[in-house]
Amino acid sequence: MSQPAGELYLATGLEPARLAETFARHGRLHLPGVLTAADAQLVGAALAGAVPWHKSMHVGGKSYDFPLDVLAAMPADKRAALDTALVEGGKSGFQYQFDAWRLSDVVEGGQRKGGPLAPIEAVYDLLNSAPFLAFIRALTGDSRAAYVDAQATRYRPGDFLTAHDDDVEGKNRLFAYVMNFTPAWRADWGGLLAFHDADGHVAEAYTPTFNALNIFRVPQVHAVTQVASFAAGPRLSITGWIRERRP
Repeated sequence: MSQPAGELYLATGLEPARLAETFARHGRLHLPGVLTAADAQLVGAALAGAVPWHKSMHVGGKSYDFPLDVLAAMPADKRAALDTALVEGGKSGFQYQFDAWRLSDVVEGGQRKGGPLAPIEAVYDLLNSAPFLAFIRALTGDSRAAYVDAQATRYRPGDFLTAHDDDVEGKNRLFAYVMNFTPAWRADWGGLLAFHDADGHVAEAYTPTFNALNIFRVPQVHAVTQVASFAAGPRLSITGWIRERRP
């Protein structure tokens, strides 16, 4: 049967029931080959193209979204002060910087771009489709999974996300996920999804493998390690949370 234009599919043979025991034991899972190979290539190419990125930053307890041209035009003294605050705050608190495109806001606001960006927007549709939500419920054993939000992210050299657990009151987050679309990545380039144990050690870390889904239960302390200056390209992904609806 031919694939409808703009529609993405999960790969066959994922067998969530077989994976459920591993997820239940560890509360997280790295699942390679989550989309069909052709669909993954489409999404990866779109993310590597002309996405309307903005710089997303959390500095001094506040979140900022800067259009890239505005950030580039910022006076040198103000940019230096921003960078200093980012570094200083990262020594002991929750800080981040990376490029983002808020996919949920675009789609739910009726502002789809289509064209070269259609494969990215189709990921949102897949994540909120009946087959994907059924897959998540079978994998996690949690029938509350009702919808998924999403943003595209791009981590370039120097970008990072410090340790946090995603547990925000009123957000109804059940699970966090990352779908990776970087064609090739080495662990020593940074950008690892790192899980911390109670002693502050890295208990486990996932390299952003192309066409892999990383999913984990909320709350769980994790970070994205800083991307190295010598990384050969950006770390491209679609990430967000699987949520339950309010009564």
